[in-house]
Amino acid sequence: MSNIHNPYLLYLVTDDQQSITALERVVREAVAGGVTMVQVREKHGDVREFIQRAQAIKTILQQIYTATGHHIPLIINDRVDVALVVNADGVHLGQTDMPVTLARKLLGNDKLIGLSIETEQQLLDAVSLPIDYIGLSAIFATTTKNNLLTYWGIEGLQHAAAISRFPIVAIGGINHSNLTAIMEAGADGVAIVSAISHAEDPRQATKEIAALLSPNLQ
Repeated sequence: MSNIHNPYLLYLVTDDQQSITALERVVREAVAGGVTMVQVREKHGDVREFIQRAQAIKTILQQIYTATGHHIPLIINDRVDVALVVNADGVHLGQTDMPVTLARKLLGNDKLIGLSIETEQQLLDAVSLPIDYIGLSAIFATTTKNNLLTYWGIEGLQHAAAISRFPIVAIGGINHSNLTAIMEAGADGVAIVSAISHAEDPRQATKEIAALLSPNLQ
């Protein structure tokens, strides 16, 4: 799946600490820089705010599509109900969220479902699940995921890529210094939070990451 039609290649996960205004700016600039998919993440439990933020980002992505014809999928983190309300392109679920089989029944077959994978047993269990991709977490230590006991590293990523039948989005501690190694290890894409969301110039930061990923577009 390493070509220009790969929606997982440069996967922006939004920062739930940012205001809606800041979030909108980051998403606009990141898409202009080359982001291929956007996941709206909200960990505070305020479902109304989650819907508001998701709808704001969906509006931006719709405007971009209208202007350019370029569709950037919108993924909702954890909450199937929010994904349904805003008619997002899909949902990304963790191991303690709604079971994937139930999510698929609610969302139908046309929506994307991603599943976070943190252990080899979860990776093996995922083989028979009705999902579209996995988020392998965490590849390296990261401040946004500080509750993990283990990290996959490059060798673990290679192992996961060898046995998974689904596209793999690598998550955790990813930056310019390790992008090439991650893609060479078999990832189909990378999930980025702070390297884009906290950049002084999100568009330029995204362009620099996309340039490192560009050999995988050929």
